Amino acid sequence: MFTGIIEELGITDSLVKRGAITALSVKAPKAYEGAKLGDSIAVNGVCLTVVKIERGFLTFELLSETAKLTNLGKLKSGDKVNLECSLKVGDRISGHFVTGHIDCLGIIRKKAKEAGNFCFEIAVPVEFMKYIAAKGSVCVDGISLTVVNKQSNRFSVYIIPHTLKNTTLNFKGPSSEVNVEFDILAKYKG
Repeated sequence: MFTGIIEELGITDSLVKRGAITALSVKAPKAYEGAKLGDSIAVNGVCLTVVKIERGFLTFELLSETAKLTNLGKLKSGDKVNLECSLKVGDRISGHFVTGHIDCLGIIRKKAKEAGNFCFEIAVPVEFMKYIAAKGSVCVDGISLTVVNKQSNRFSVYIIPHTLKNTTLNFKGPSSEVNVEFDILAKYKG
């Protein structure tokens, strides 16, 4: 379990495909410090297991479906990724409950500055829109966000400057793919 509050921007070192498994190595100084083999860490919102820890780098294994259905399979060396270590019992929940199980890829259709913040409009397959509610929660690339508006196959979120500066959304714009996890409460209701 996660909360969608990004702790660190990691830097992709390598993505090496070996049969049905792809090894993703990420430079992650903060997450590295307390990491143990087998720990769950959300990488761009995807719950992954640490399989190797070495000199400031964490390595994860992606199954072929994870590489195909998320934006992780398209990473290149030097790409930044959002990182969050798993929630510990007794931790503060500043965002919302996030499982790390991505529902779909979204496409950023618009990134515009409005009233000092950035508004992102994200398109998703129409069948997922039943999980979106204005003022409800959504997780985009691992970031807990509040839905501002929804249309037929799009929803909008505002990003405060702090979040923009400290997440991968700072480097993304129209046509960028993002991992989307809808609020677990909305999925059980829907």
